[in-house]
This record gives sequence, structure tokens and C-alpha cells, in this order.
Amino acid sequence: MDTSFPAGTDDEFRCAAGLLVDFNTEYDDPTPDPVWLAGHLASLVQGGDTSVLLTGSPPIGLAILRFRTATWDAGQEAYLAEFYVAPDHRGRGIGRAFLAEVLDHARARGAVYADLNTSEDDEAARHLYEDFGFDCHEGRGEGPLAVYYERDL
Repeated sequence: MDTSFPAGTDDEFRCAAGLLVDFNTEYDDPTPDPVWLAGHLASLVQGGDTSVLLTGSPPIGLAILRFRTATWDAGQEAYLAEFYVAPDHRGRGIGRAFLAEVLDHARARGAVYADLNTSEDDEAARHLYEDFGFDCHEGRGEGPLAVYYERDL
């Protein structure tokens, strides 16, 4: 596919913000103002620990990777914070090709590990991630189910 690229211009960050708003709207999640969100995404990227990737022309999908120094390795860990392909473009292999490019980008930035979370009922996303080797069990398949917790502070 090779159509993914890192957002770097104001227009690209506005596009990414619009896709995130669409994503949250699709799943009935609250979303901040798109203008604020575009600026925030730009500041995250400028901070150096975040990549915002877009795919398509015009963009029809986005991924947000957050990087941190690994605890058990000298490399980086990549958290796939967001991954979205617009509904009208699903089922054509775009998400699969995009995810491959996203993981290549993470490796190129020095990541040796990637993690993510998704909801239990999003079976399409779970199948895609599992096809790429992601596992929701400690010990990669042999251990107990890994549980994700969250809390507002």
C-alpha cells in the first residue's frame, strides 16, 4: 500500500482531528473540539514521543503511536493509542496494509514492543490485531487473560 505518512502540517493535523472525531462519534464516545484536538496532536508530535500517521489521499485512516523507553530493553515501546479506518473503506484490506505500515514505522523509530487495547465486542479489530501476532494473554497465549484497567485522575 505505502500510502501512509506522518502528519506534519496544520492541514494534516486538522484531517487527523476530523478522523478522530468521526471515530469517537461512531462509537458514541465524547470528543474534544476538533480545532483544539488538531493543535494538541501537533504539540504531541512536536514533543517527540508521538507519531500521528495518516493513510490514503485524501486520508481515510489514522493511527496514533505513543513511544516510551522500554523497562526491560534499551529500545522503545510503542503504544498504539488509536487506529481507525473510515467505515466506507473497511473490508478492502486497507486496515491490514495500514497496520503493517504503522508497525514498520514503530520499528523504524526503535520500538521493540507494541501494545494496544480494544473493546471485547470489536471482533473485526481483535481479529486484525491477532492476525498480526498481538495476544491478550500473559506469556503470549499460555498465561491468563490480560486485563486492561483505566481511571480518570
